[in-house]
Amino acid sequence: MSDPAQKPPYPDALGLGEAPAPHALLVPVIGLLGTWVGRGRGGYPTLDKEFTYAQEVTFSHDGRPFLHYEARAWLLDADGTPLRPSAREAGWWRLQPDGRVEALITQPTGIAEILVGNAVAGTVDLTSHEVALTPTAKEVNATRRRYTVTDEDTLDFVHDLAAVGQPLQHHLSARLRRNLP
Repeated sequence: MSDPAQKPPYPDALGLGEAPAPHALLVPVIGLLGTWVGRGRGGYPTLDKEFTYAQEVTFSHDGRPFLHYEARAWLLDADGTPLRPSAREAGWWRLQPDGRVEALITQPTGIAEILVGNAVAGTVDLTSHEVALTPTAKEVNATRRRYTVTDEDTLDFVHDLAAVGQPLQHHLSARLRRNLP
């Protein structure tokens, strides 16, 4: 019997040069692999004012045809000093042979999203197929997320939201840079 405290026998890869090799279906999203960090701006009609935030997003894989996705954000003050944790989410992006993407994303605030979309030419565009809420979660009806690799080391993120009686509209945008080891 092996030691349960040892490293997992099947680690996730964050880049092309790491084992395991990515599954062939990951080709349309291979440029997303790794950790991205940066800043963004957000706002929504139900909030008092716009805000600035920092974000870290990680995409990895274990050789099968899906990506593991994890994102966390924290609010910044006017000087760029972290104020407090903000959004956090994790999930899986399942790639289909025709370039379609099916994503499952959960948040600790009681929101689970099932999104569908496409991965084409460095852009992943996902829209909500279904949103499930725990009994005490804030009302969220729909989302749209766009991830665009604008060059080898830059990822632009845009998030639209329909929540608490508001129609689908801009909520967040960020420019992230590849975090090299």
